[in-house]
Amino acid sequence: MKDIAPARHELDPIEIASRDEIAALQLERMQWSLRHAYDNVPFYSDAFDKAGVHPDDLKDLSDLAKFPFTVKQDLRNNYPFGMFAVPREKVARIHGSSGTTGKPTVVGYTRNDIDNWATVVARSMRASGTRPGDVVHVSYGYGLFTGGLGAHYGAEKLGCTVIPVSGGMTARQVTLIEDFGASTIMVTPSYMLSILDEYRAQGLDPRNSPLQVGIFGAEPWTNAMRQEIEQAFDMHAVDIYGLSEVIGPGVANECVETKDGLHIWEDHFYPEVIDPVTGEVLPDGEKGELVFTSLTKEAFPIIRYRTRDLTRLMPGTARSMRRMEKITGRSDDMMIIRGVNVFPTQIEEQILKVPALAPHFQIELTREGRMDEMTVHVEALADHADEIARAYAAADLAERIKQVIGISARIDVTTPERVARSQGKAQRILDSRPKD
Repeated sequence: MKDIAPARHELDPIEIASRDEIAALQLERMQWSLRHAYDNVPFYSDAFDKAGVHPDDLKDLSDLAKFPFTVKQDLRNNYPFGMFAVPREKVARIHGSSGTTGKPTVVGYTRNDIDNWATVVARSMRASGTRPGDVVHVSYGYGLFTGGLGAHYGAEKLGCTVIPVSGGMTARQVTLIEDFGASTIMVTPSYMLSILDEYRAQGLDPRNSPLQVGIFGAEPWTNAMRQEIEQAFDMHAVDIYGLSEVIGPGVANECVETKDGLHIWEDHFYPEVIDPVTGEVLPDGEKGELVFTSLTKEAFPIIRYRTRDLTRLMPGTARSMRRMEKITGRSDDMMIIRGVNVFPTQIEEQILKVPALAPHFQIELTREGRMDEMTVHVEALADHADEIARAYAAADLAERIKQVIGISARIDVTTPERVARSQGKAQRILDSRPKD
């Protein structure tokens, strides 16, 4: 893999500013954001009043802990435009969730918000090793989902040539990567595995592809998956983080020269990590639930938003801004199996240690009597697909899960192409338990 780290002079000055300079800017912007939300969003004025706090109470960054949290249900309760802080006619664009589990969450952007969003995505791409003039293949979904357009505007802001492919039609994805000479791909890691399978199905060596950088987000993924992708394509695999409620992709990003956690763009987003049960703010270094407050958003300010993502905050390395550890799971997709907390990424890590298995899997939860059962459906690689090899692989994986995670799991090792492929976010958990 090529050394493609950006030179220091290419960075925004705030990326390498002192911590005192960053904190001073954060305090100024946070005071504005709290006042903007309080004055223009009835939900926030009511919530602050009920909590007995006022924007003027923020004298220091630590004072943010006095303010109430915002959760996703608050957004649904104010559907569609109740959380907007500007008149609807000042909103340049609207994004939202799919609404598959209820009313969708709706977020809005002024023109200035869109420009700031493009700026942080462009910064993220530069941190990943992408440069002006590069060809960027965007396989994130376009539409209400923030991934596609967020990546698209950021790539344009950086000065790249953008290929807005979106998801699906995997054979065409490979053709366009090769024909257009894409050096960067922005895609979910699970769909990148489908693209890898397609390369091999077409008899192409992925290590000869033009790709040099993969910027992967929208779902948790492991360092073991990073290694598989990097070795398969001879490319850098870098993690990007975001969520629509905060802005979309571009909230934080790994730096290609270190790949040691995601630097949060703290001039726009203020992070906290809390105890997910008590809500207490935890010191840097302790693991808990990630919370964000927007510092510059006009249309849709968000105050102490509980992301449900689990991580910890760490000091900066390649940049002055603090890092967050790669997301290993969410407090709301955590499975509790016979008293043991289990995340899909833990299962993925063990699958990737079994040489006979492909990284395509789903976890099915069932209940027999009063006991929850977990079955891992996972594919064998083509050269390990006979019945005996699959049985050995199943036994190997079951033992690893038992020893490392501490639970007994049923393992269903299928022949290739039997586990449903993702063209966006992977659906890792199939919960077939009775809804009682």
